[in-house]
Amino acid sequence: MQSSSPFFLSTQTRSAWGLILPSLALFLAVVIIPLIMTVMLSFHDWGQYKGIETVFILKNWYEIWSDSYFHEMFARTFRIAVIVTFITMALGAPEAYILNRMRAPWKGVFLLVILGPLLISVVARTLGWALLFGGKNGVVNMALMKIGVIDAPLPFMFTETGVVIALSHVMMPFMVLSIWAALQKLDPQIENAALSLGASQLTVMRRIIFPQIMPGLLSGGIIVFSLAASAFATPAIIGGRRLKVAATLAYDEFLNTLNWPLGAAVAVLLLVALVIIVVSSNALIERRYKAVFE
Repeated sequence: MQSSSPFFLSTQTRSAWGLILPSLALFLAVVIIPLIMTVMLSFHDWGQYKGIETVFILKNWYEIWSDSYFHEMFARTFRIAVIVTFITMALGAPEAYILNRMRAPWKGVFLLVILGPLLISVVARTLGWALLFGGKNGVVNMALMKIGVIDAPLPFMFTETGVVIALSHVMMPFMVLSIWAALQKLDPQIENAALSLGASQLTVMRRIIFPQIMPGLLSGGIIVFSLAASAFATPAIIGGRRLKVAATLAYDEFLNTLNWPLGAAVAVLLLVALVIIVVSSNALIERRYKAVFE
């Protein structure tokens, strides 16, 4: 009966808050407060000779809204993110399925192969792709010409194609792990039972496996899209100054032109757009799944 006393409840509450407050304070200090300061900065004025003025104006937001240059940057950002998402879906789903069907010790070995790139810096992996692309005499072009796929070298550096290829490689582990986690709930004996009852392999894939991997496919798509749209290192190295996206554009405004208010407006707009897209996609997915299972 002592456990139900008000004193015990208050002690338990204090203990819970004692555990939560340090992480909450850290979250406020490194996420919320800088985000609020960035939003406030986006409404300030800036001049080449006068610097930043702490006044409330909408000039930066109007410039982004009215200038086609910024429209192109954001369109390219989300176009690359969508292409990378579909490429990782198309390649990651079979890879996750094969991984799920493997037996020990090969499953552990290939799982380590998939997780291995996550242990290496994104910058190092992207520099590796830059060396592989390497202009006309790069490894990729030489290999493609040697097997007869192309007759002349293709431009990979400073192009959307190169950025998409490098980003797809960087984001692939997130998609594979999301789908593989969803496949853990699937009993392989269900596939064998369907095959023994006369179902074709295509029917098994369409009626049994695909519905099982759909949650992982959709959650992995949201993760990959968000990370690809906000990626900086890979577009900066492969795309260079010729091919900017929203993240590299904000970086240039902050550190090259020193127009911090405009860079803050670009960063905030990218964040808001990603939040709206992710929340809307998640709500749509949940609504469809409720309609199917109810």
